[in-house]
Amino acid sequence: MDPIFLIIRTIGEIFAFIAILRFLLQAAQADFYNPISQAVVKFTQAPVAPIQKVVPKIGRFDFSPLVLAFLIKLITLVILVTLSSNIGLDVLTLAMLALVGVIDSLLSMIFWATIGSVIISWVAPGSPHPAPQILLQITEPLFALVRRVLPSIGGLDLSPIVIFLVIQIIQSQLPRVM
Repeated sequence: MDPIFLIIRTIGEIFAFIAILRFLLQAAQADFYNPISQAVVKFTQAPVAPIQKVVPKIGRFDFSPLVLAFLIKLITLVILVTLSSNIGLDVLTLAMLALVGVIDSLLSMIFWATIGSVIISWVAPGSPHPAPQILLQITEPLFALVRRVLPSIGGLDLSPIVIFLVIQIIQSQLPRVM
């Protein structure tokens, strides 16, 4: 039954990834007219719409995509636990595992977006392609936040390093899930 577990987990992770990406795009106020942004919004609009009616926006942050990602991870965990005959976990434990999974996925996405942004700044700065633009738009608010506290030293921007360290510290405190 290993391949079935892998398929279910992979499908759940992909859907959760897209929902979390929608949250990051909205939080960073990324260009809505970017084709990648439009695809993410179109793909997630149907499941997010009912959640948006229940979960209020807080400032510019719409947490309904994160709630969707949480529900996807929770459903995935329930299915995997149900299929596994030797694991017995209660719903509260599964909900906590799903929450930790969403936080870990969000941090991992920011980590990899930061790496991508750094590489793009070296290889293709100012690239008109939609993917590098999205990466830069997602990471720039974080870079700006760190730059306010830690200015560049001799033209060297240390904000990605600070972001990496903060992410690693937070992730080290999370239990490993999925």
